[in-house]
Amino acid sequence: MKPYLTAMSAIVLREAYRFLQQRGRFIAALVRPLVWLLVFAAGFRAALGLSIIPPYQTYITYEVYIVPGLCGMIQLFNGMQSSLSLVYDREMGSMRLLLTSPLPRWWLLFSKLVAGTAISILQVYAFLLIAGLFGITMPPLGYILVLPVLMLTGIMLGALGLALSSFIKQLENFAGVMNFVIFPMFFMSSALYPLWKMAESSELLFQICSVNPFTYAVEAIRFALYGEANLMALGIVLAALIVFGGLAVIGYDPARGLIRRKV
Repeated sequence: MKPYLTAMSAIVLREAYRFLQQRGRFIAALVRPLVWLLVFAAGFRAALGLSIIPPYQTYITYEVYIVPGLCGMIQLFNGMQSSLSLVYDREMGSMRLLLTSPLPRWWLLFSKLVAGTAISILQVYAFLLIAGLFGITMPPLGYILVLPVLMLTGIMLGALGLALSSFIKQLENFAGVMNFVIFPMFFMSSALYPLWKMAESSELLFQICSVNPFTYAVEAIRFALYGEANLMALGIVLAALIVFGGLAVIGYDPARGLIRRKV
């Protein structure tokens, strides 16, 4: 067991060191959701007519409603960026050293996901802290209960990026795929508006949002921040994690020919 933990700690420390060297990445991860929260929230609220939203047992302001969605945005962008680094490592050849380790390939990929998720969780809590300074707060218990949920959703979104990166040969191509994945997943979800509001405008978009795994990641985070548990959302996130993780393991298996001669 010690070699497994040693490998994981080394990968986590490597990702943490890389993150500390990329201060712009941390700033961008905070500025992006803060812009949505403090600037665009007013416009969306006016356009949608949502001064208050009836979610489950109480009424909340629109700014409070979108906080979980913006937490999910941070994890979505971070998961894709973390996977983007794998494409870069593959082009530079450093990934060969990682994947030729005597440890199982799935453990190495899982360690990579844990490292990226740990960084995204730090970014999420930094965002929640800044939001709290602006008076946008959640129940105190929610900040604790959301931690394991953030771990699950972060690994799921990271596994999605990992699966995509296994099929991309060049860094430029992956950047294009990110734009076709991140923004549709974010906007076609319950991150910015309730699904019942989406159903009022378009049944087709409502159905797309209903099958979007990011929707359930956001809902799992939202319920946890409210001090509750959405078992259905958690179950769907876990199922998506298994699917995306399986695709990533298959994609990074040279015996199956998907990344042969790439690493």
